[in-house]
Amino acid sequence: MPTDQVNALGNFTIFNHLREHGVPLRSSASLESGIGIALWQRNETVFTRYEVPGHHTLSLYVDGGAGIRRRMAGQQLAGGGAGTLCLMPAGVSTDWDVAGEVSLLHLYVPLQVFERAALEIFDQDPDRLTLRDLTFFRDGYLDNALRSTLLPLDWREPADRLTLSYAGQMLLTYLLARYTDGRPMRAGAARGGLTPLSLRRVCDYISAHLDQPLSLDRLAAEASLSPYHFARQFKHSTGESPHGFVMRQRIEMARRLLADRRHGLAEIALMCGFSGQSHFTERFRRLTGLTPRQYVRALRGEPGCA
Repeated sequence: MPTDQVNALGNFTIFNHLREHGVPLRSSASLESGIGIALWQRNETVFTRYEVPGHHTLSLYVDGGAGIRRRMAGQQLAGGGAGTLCLMPAGVSTDWDVAGEVSLLHLYVPLQVFERAALEIFDQDPDRLTLRDLTFFRDGYLDNALRSTLLPLDWREPADRLTLSYAGQMLLTYLLARYTDGRPMRAGAARGGLTPLSLRRVCDYISAHLDQPLSLDRLAAEASLSPYHFARQFKHSTGESPHGFVMRQRIEMARRLLADRRHGLAEIALMCGFSGQSHFTERFRRLTGLTPRQYVRALRGEPGCA
């Protein structure tokens, strides 16, 4: 695991605790919003205490975990296992008896990120909202979003950074709407899209920076909006999410470069914002149905390119 990725999550209490106790870390990333994500693999019998974390944590048991118990009010709470979730609010210490193998996906939310979202999305005083302390619950939306959106991505891949940012924003919005006491008002429906000028400015920025990582925060800044409102208004204007639009633009640029025939596949991958040829090939095939080499052969009219 690259040192810079680990250091970026060094402000998260639970992350640091697991690292200091030698729990294997499979992957981690820090999003531009300040949210952290980490995938842990435990196989041990041990007592774990998370002491007054300074951040909120959402935990998904990806696999295993049936042997884990939470000590609470003199009792042991059972019910873990693949697909269960736990919410651990900031400032609340929790005690756990860990037994056996478990794969854990953690989402760490700094307090200032949580509070800013409460203001921007729901126009609520953050002091009136309390994230619930929940153990071993199930939520089909969260389970599916974490498994289908976050887990399949390469968290180190620059071209996937926008998708990660967007997923983090949507998950935070869902947690605020569904799992806080203080009953925030529902986020208002989009009242329209971006102005033509703002949309053109954002699209021009995307076109000029397809060779670079693009974040939701940076695109939102081009439109002078919060990430949440930008994502909603952008989709209203284009019919696509920001990350879907950007990925399509990357692949369209790659198709033009492939047709031009002046660049190799590795060079085209870098020019279109991918860190390597393998990830470029996988995304190109997903959107076009062909690998880049098959696409070039199809342009030449060669047989066997399907």
